[in-house]
Amino acid sequence: MMTFDLTGKTVLITGGASGIGYEAARVMARSGATVAINYLPDDVRGEQALADLRAEGLAVIGAPGDLADPAQAESMVKQAVAELGHLDLLVNNAGTPGVKNPIPIQDLESVSEALWQTILNVNLMSVFRCSKAAAASLKASHGAIVNTASIAGFGSIASTIAYSASKAGVINLTKNLAHALAPEVRVNAVAPGSVESSWAIEWSDERRKNTIAATPLQRWCTPDDVAELIVYLGFGGRMITGQTVIIDGGISI
Repeated sequence: MMTFDLTGKTVLITGGASGIGYEAARVMARSGATVAINYLPDDVRGEQALADLRAEGLAVIGAPGDLADPAQAESMVKQAVAELGHLDLLVNNAGTPGVKNPIPIQDLESVSEALWQTILNVNLMSVFRCSKAAAASLKASHGAIVNTASIAGFGSIASTIAYSASKAGVINLTKNLAHALAPEVRVNAVAPGSVESSWAIEWSDERRKNTIAATPLQRWCTPDDVAELIVYLGFGGRMITGQTVIIDGGISI
């Protein structure tokens, strides 16, 4: 795992109670950063994540809030920045697949208006909401934003056609935010392929085996793999902005 000395640095990670967000929080807190972890107010994993990280002696604070609600998203960011004192990095990682079982791409009838609204609101609009709320603080610190996109945003078939579209939006928004916040703030994104995580998508054993067989590096990504890239884009890569970096073991090639 790549390491940085992040002593004195501050980070806000949305969707930080599990998976990629949790691992990114742990890596950066272990490197000396103070990390605010956002999670849904009723998600018991949030308090457990904080307890686990504090048990390691790490500096973490809770930042509960439902990012699908514009007012909660703004107030969560403002309160987290106030508690942290300043903000060096915002990781827009919160997201939802919206379904437990994949909807075949040909099955348009099963992709409802409600599903579209949920996925776009959480996966795309929350990125804009949190970035807007954090913009002034990030400009003051010459900080960075890292968004979690997906190879689905480049056209790969995912759990639903709506999810893929939401991640394509994140890729485009990353480029536009990089323009909007330059030169003080760098904005990039990571685009994982299949990730071993706690998301509730129930992939069949056959699909899992086929995915691994088609992946040059012969495995799925782990949250650790993606977290390492997030840390690099957040605190390294000083001339990288507006980019979405694919991390998928080579399956997209």
